[in-house]
Amino acid sequence: MTSTGIELVTRSPQRVAADPGRVVTRLFVPGHEGFEHQESRAGAVLSRILALTDDEVRAALQDVLIRFDGRHRDLTGTFRRHARELADRLDPTREFTEARMLLLGATFTNEYSIEGAALCNPSVVAHPDQSGTVPGSLRFVMSVRGIGEGHRSSIGFRTGVVDSAGHATIDEPAPFASTGRVEPTLLDAAVFRTELRDKGCGGEAADYVFDALGALFTRSDLDERLERLRAHLSTRGHVEDTIATIRGVAARCYAVEFPDDTTLSERVLWPEMEAEHAGMEDARFVRFVDDDGSIRYHATYTAYSGSHISQQLLTTADFQTFTSGPLVGSAAANKGLALFPRRIGGRYAAMSRSDRETNTVAFADDLSVWTTALPCQQPAEVWETLQLGNCGPPIETDRGWLLLTHGVGPMRTYSIGAILLDLDDPTRVIGRLRRPLLTPAADDRDGYVPNVVYSCGALVHADTLVIPYGICDSAIGLATVPLPDLLAELAGSPRH
Repeated sequence: MTSTGIELVTRSPQRVAADPGRVVTRLFVPGHEGFEHQESRAGAVLSRILALTDDEVRAALQDVLIRFDGRHRDLTGTFRRHARELADRLDPTREFTEARMLLLGATFTNEYSIEGAALCNPSVVAHPDQSGTVPGSLRFVMSVRGIGEGHRSSIGFRTGVVDSAGHATIDEPAPFASTGRVEPTLLDAAVFRTELRDKGCGGEAADYVFDALGALFTRSDLDERLERLRAHLSTRGHVEDTIATIRGVAARCYAVEFPDDTTLSERVLWPEMEAEHAGMEDARFVRFVDDDGSIRYHATYTAYSGSHISQQLLTTADFQTFTSGPLVGSAAANKGLALFPRRIGGRYAAMSRSDRETNTVAFADDLSVWTTALPCQQPAEVWETLQLGNCGPPIETDRGWLLLTHGVGPMRTYSIGAILLDLDDPTRVIGRLRRPLLTPAADDRDGYVPNVVYSCGALVHADTLVIPYGICDSAIGLATVPLPDLLAELAGSPRH
């Protein structure tokens, strides 16, 4: 079991384990797998498909449809889309049967098991749709990090309910897993200016571009302005570096939309740009209520290219349409930014771990720009000697901001702790636990990453703190803590 230093935690027996049967379809181009330095082999493969007889085509297609029936929502639609990717290689004067085009699409399709290696790092928020929920209960959305072949991570979802007594259960997911349609989104000038300034490119050339575009603009507007800048290279310095940096930031901005007929637990946010090519990690979702009462769901997550990390911000109102854009500034330089659920003193606030080992607090006027952070908490206990960080967004209580923390100690053991921050000045710690809430015990020590319990976000309902937590990156569990008891423990603890 998972040990609890202060014996407040109740562990649910329910576990959500990685399911290798949860697969999505991806375009597969032979020769482009990422480890071969050669031209695509698509032409040779295409010739082989076109050389088959009609009978051979029908037999091969039927075999594929029988073997993969029931694993995907619209398999033939996927084959058609992938076949269209090869349209420029086909003879426009030749007609092809529907069966041949479907087989062609199938040949250039592969499955990817989004949870084939591990499932971990859950985050939980109240569901935007509470219709039909039993009175006194709360429906929730839980984000999960699925890890598949090549250690590539994606963001998936589960749903569940916390009842009026504080008992939490997680629903069975949908039978399919589906990725969404990628669309362009508006770009924010403040993000570009901050990144350019940090890279030493924020001079005259940058002003020429953004002074003409305004605060928000489209990708096509930006491209047009960059072409004008390129036409005047001789009169401005560092133009090529400026253009490269601008294009790099723009490439990190996109939107994703899922069809109406997909359920929430079916939807998978898949790496869509170079900065996150190797994974989307550790999404920390928060239900954010702005000063005007409007509600949005935001999530910070780590984009991993395979060699560099950066932070991104997801935003959605309904978990059907999402936007993703870069988080910039020194306070967003490393992993683990976690947003507060409302403004403090008129400004956005976030927990930051920009120095990689302590908890700090950052304030900002733009959700995507985090330039400075103030000290908050430093390691003080043995179980957090290697580093500290947050375990998701702070939770507002009448006693203060409740922040779950993670501490890393001997044998790189990850534990979950808690601190209490002043409501008006969250840099001030007013209570902290000397011992962790959760640590890996004997039967929860082994897995994909041993000796780790970790969460990316909890919630409170029915006077109960509900903590979804990853167990050694091999499964996700649920723990509950009576909130009054935890606050009393924090109030009576030393504040050093």
